[in-house]
This record gives sequence, structure tokens and C-alpha cells, in this order.
Amino acid sequence: MVTFRNVIKDYSADGQTVRALNGVSLDVAPGEFVAFVGRSGCGKSTLLNLAGAMDFPTSGEVLLDGISTNSHDDGSLTKLRREKVGFVFQSFQLINTLSVVENVELPLLLAGNPDARRLAFDRLSSVELAGLEHRMPHQLSGGQMQRVAIARALVNHPKILLADEPTGNLDTTTGAVILGLLKRLASERKVATLMATHSMEAAAIADVVVELRDGSVAGIKRK
Repeated sequence: MVTFRNVIKDYSADGQTVRALNGVSLDVAPGEFVAFVGRSGCGKSTLLNLAGAMDFPTSGEVLLDGISTNSHDDGSLTKLRREKVGFVFQSFQLINTLSVVENVELPLLLAGNPDARRLAFDRLSSVELAGLEHRMPHQLSGGQMQRVAIARALVNHPKILLADEPTGNLDTTTGAVILGLLKRLASERKVATLMATHSMEAAAIADVVVELRDGSVAGIKRK
């Protein structure tokens, strides 16, 4: 579902070239939960950005469901992201002026789906938020806000879910519940899930743990 082929990513900083990724090759299958771990600056978030077609390799190739991100224009990439990729962030990224159900249905409305409200209600029920659809984000706990974010990420039935430190703003107990939810939904819906995390406890839930060091794969552990 997601393939990295000898991916190199360079950035320019203060007139110098900084190598963020150095020849990463990896395959992520449908329904597989992969955690990227390592110190800050090791390349975790860069890999997620490449997998979400938000950034592109300096050399090598990234394929999403068999589609190379190198060979598409902006319009095609926007369509690719909307149809195949869901995003979950550490800071939730909810729109504070919209209700819970309005946050979740927004991607469907942007895609022109006439059944957006019903589908949003269904997805909120799947993350155990039935009855809270008309609350505003500030009326929710951190764990509830992250559930809304997960519902929004999955409402378009993506094939790929990207989670960047999804438990970073949550306490340990709530974080464990959110991770369990992500794991269950990924398995049930056969969604390839890529998670960046500093926490080995969080990574332990994954099917595959990829350790990154200085932009390279230092080790891969599979359950």
C-alpha cells in the first residue's frame, strides 16, 4: 500500500544541504500498523510527509497504492491525498468554530459527497462518540478530540492513515485507549497505518517497529 524505494531527502538550511533521509526502502501492506521511532531529527516526520504526498523525495520513489507521487501535478496529488490518505496529528487540528459532526463531515463536503452528514454520524459512532456530535471542540476532553480527529481521518475510507505523535498531548491511560482504537480500526478496515512516535510504549502496539537513526533504517522488528 505504501512503498519507499531507496528514498533520499535533502533540505537546504543556512546555505548547506542537510540529508533528512538516506536511502530508505520499506513496504507497508494493507492493514499493517508500522511505527517509526527514533530521536528528534531522525526522519520520522519526513517519512510521514512523503507518505502523504505533502513532500517529495530528492531521489528514489514513493508509491501510494501503486501510484508514484513523483509523476503527478498538484491537482492530481490533491485528489490522491483526499481519496487515499487520512491524517491524525498530535494537536488534533480541529476547527474550533465547527461542531464535532461538522469537523468530521468537512472532507466529505469538500469532495462533494451528498451523504456527508450521515456518514459523519456513522464514523463518530465507530469511535464511540455517539451523542456528542453537536458539541464544540472546546467542550471535549483531549481523548475525545483525538477520537474526532480519527473519525475525520477515516471518514473518506482512506487506504493509508498517517499519525504523527497521536498520543503526545494525552495522558498515559487515554493514550493507550487511542492507540488501541487506531489499531482496531486499521485492522478492521485494512488501512495501512504509519505512526511516528518518540514512545516505545506507543510503538509496542504496532505490527512493525522501524528504528530510524540519522535518516537511515537502523533496525526493523516485526511481531
